[in-house]
Formats: sequence, C-alpha cells, structure tokens
Amino acid sequence: MPGLVPFEQAWTAQQRWQKRLLEEAEAPGAVWLLQHPPCYTLGRGASTQHLHFDPAQPPAPLHRIDRGGEVTHHLPGQLVAYLVLDLRRHQTDLHWYLRELEQVLIDVLARLGLKGQRQQGLTGLWLDNRKVAAIGVGCRRWITQHGLALNVSCDLEGFEQITPCGLHGRKVGCLADWLPGLHPSEVQPLLRDAIAARFDLAWFAEA
Repeated sequence: MPGLVPFEQAWTAQQRWQKRLLEEAEAPGAVWLLQHPPCYTLGRGASTQHLHFDPAQPPAPLHRIDRGGEVTHHLPGQLVAYLVLDLRRHQTDLHWYLRELEQVLIDVLARLGLKGQRQQGLTGLWLDNRKVAAIGVGCRRWITQHGLALNVSCDLEGFEQITPCGLHGRKVGCLADWLPGLHPSEVQPLLRDAIAARFDLAWFAEA
C-alpha cells in the first residue's frame, strides 16, 4: 500500500540516527511517525512460545530486534512513533521514559474524548481492558530507539497469530472500535503534538 514504510527501512534509519547521537553530542534527536506493512517483531529476550505459527514460515515478515518486550504486530491502520532521543537531555531513567510515552498516549486519547488507562505492572495503554497501544524501547548509552504503536483503525485479525506482548487472556482493541470511521491521518497530528509537548521538542525536516 502507498505510504507504508517497510520495517527494515525504519529500523535502519533509527540505527543511523542513534549512531549520530552517540558520536555527536550536540546532534538533534529524531522522531518518525509512520505505518508499516504487516510484520511481527520480537524483543531481545522475547519467547517464540508466544508465536502461534512456525517462525521459519511466518504469515508476515518476522524480525528479532533490539528492544525490550515480547512479540507485537505492526500493520496498516496502526500509527507507530519511533523516538531517537538523548535521555541525558531529559531524565536518565528508563522507567520515567516509559511512563512519559504512556502519558503521550493518554494525552492523545484525551484529545479524542477517550480515557486511556494504565495497568499496574504493565507497559502500554488500555481502553475498557483492551490494549490499544504497545510500547517497546531500546537504549544505548541513554540514546533511545523504537517507541510506541497505537492501533487506530487496523484489522486485528493478525494479532490472533500471537500472544501480544506475552499477555495471556488480554484482548487487543483499536480506537475505531470506540470512534467508528476514525483514520490515522486524524490521529497523527495529535500524536506529533503530544510528543513535542511531552519532550519539549521542535520539529524540523531532515535535510
């Protein structure tokens, strides 16, 4: 589909920018807001037991990557935000960073008239006990990678092929379940503004 960014392309861009920040103390951070073609990603220590298919023959591309967390699914209709930030400019605390990403999502949902909920001991965001957003990050010398994925209007069928985030018995949802007809193009500027406000960022296009 037009406008979809292959996962490998986005991951390579993050790695390149993280390397720049590691080498240039004054380099700016970077944020990508995009959608992926269908794929699955596994965190560093994720268990393949949460896959309901043969990893050698996945129903969509499967990537083992350098973030925390278990398996998740990316697909059209889901907004993904990747943040490569130097936490030394904010707080050198990954727990703080994860809670800030959750707050970004809470702020976005509030703009849509929805009340997002945290669940104690878990990372991500829920609506009526259905998980609508996953968060998984990587960090090297306080330079972050990866970020969050918010289900806006996606087909949830692909999530049946996995145990999302390794959470048994937890249902997945998308915002369009509560706001029929909602489109990612309506949510993307809200997400952009919430990230900028939460991390005190100003937007510039890559040269």
